[in-house]
Amino acid sequence: MQAVLLAAGQGTRLRPLTDSLPKPMVPVADRPLVAHAADAAVEGGVSELIIVVGYERAELTAYFGESYRGVPVTFVTQSEQRGTADAVRAAAPELDGPFVVINGDNLYDDSIAALFEEGPAVAAMAVEDPTNYGVLSTDGSTVTDIVEKPADPPSNLANAGAYQFPAAAQEYLDVSESERGEYELTDVLARVIDEFDVRVVELDRWLDVGRPWELLEANEWRLDNLDRRLDGTVADTATIKGAVVVEDGATVNSGSVIEGPAYIGAGATVGPNAYVRGRTLLAENTKVGQSVEIKNSVIMAESAVPHLSYVGDSVLGREVNFGAGTNVANLRHDGGNVQLTVKGERVSTGRRKFGVVAGDEVKTGINTSLSPGLVLSTGARTAPGESVERDR
Repeated sequence: MQAVLLAAGQGTRLRPLTDSLPKPMVPVADRPLVAHAADAAVEGGVSELIIVVGYERAELTAYFGESYRGVPVTFVTQSEQRGTADAVRAAAPELDGPFVVINGDNLYDDSIAALFEEGPAVAAMAVEDPTNYGVLSTDGSTVTDIVEKPADPPSNLANAGAYQFPAAAQEYLDVSESERGEYELTDVLARVIDEFDVRVVELDRWLDVGRPWELLEANEWRLDNLDRRLDGTVADTATIKGAVVVEDGATVNSGSVIEGPAYIGAGATVGPNAYVRGRTLLAENTKVGQSVEIKNSVIMAESAVPHLSYVGDSVLGREVNFGAGTNVANLRHDGGNVQLTVKGERVSTGRRKFGVVAGDEVKTGINTSLSPGLVLSTGARTAPGESVERDR
């Protein structure tokens, strides 16, 4: 059985982090987000990975190459991102028999393994508020209907964006355009439900990684599963506590303290006298320097926080440089949930603590202060001593 990974989108709600990086390639622990979906497919025993690419496709083709964990990889291009059914339609010439479709920007727990057993099947999870999802109706373990974002949901089972389709579903891919102006895979699923017995696979945990705080949550989840491994260089006077990975080529300098779970990527340097804690990812070739504290954050590749700074509950893109004394505030004075701008609107993160989101190549001047819920656009600059309270 083949698996189709949907990985063509940009991820506009993750901007500015996706201004030059496809959403499925944002880092989650030790690998890109889409690689976690690919792992699930490989462990499910698929014979081929068909990866649908589009936006910044070179990032995906370079990462996966011709095979992944011994499974052949084929790339197909969705030239315009016109919906999930359109993406699978791009893959259709490569399909032969029953197939699995997995959203490459979703994170699943091990319970997804059941999806690769008998089919047809659809993955779902019980949620508190299903009104923002496709919602399944079931009779026992059989799916009887799916309705998109209903005001009065028939159940609390949300469609989790992973499916096993029969071969006949290839004939159902020419669906009508939805009200959103897209060709939706849920319309294909509805046709399959009408023609076949479709089994529901209930997941224990699932996360649709669409917004910056969900990327932070995804890393928190995966970092909690780390096994301690110290392959890099750790100074004798450094302190490593708990589940910490220091990759080969990474360096933890004298006097530094790392409290796991934390992942220190290849080529990264920490310290001297730095403090890293609270489920933090330091990606490849990052630098956390003298007397810097990083807490519960994602620092993407080639970025640097070199001197006397604090970064908490934040996401920094690639090649960011924070000047000495840059401090991130991650808590509102009134204790309320921090808001963040997503596609021009202020939205609650649902988190009491959240710092900043910095796009690629952001640079701050020395002694910059950054307010909670701030978004710094790709390439943004701050002046020395500046206090920044609004997005820029």
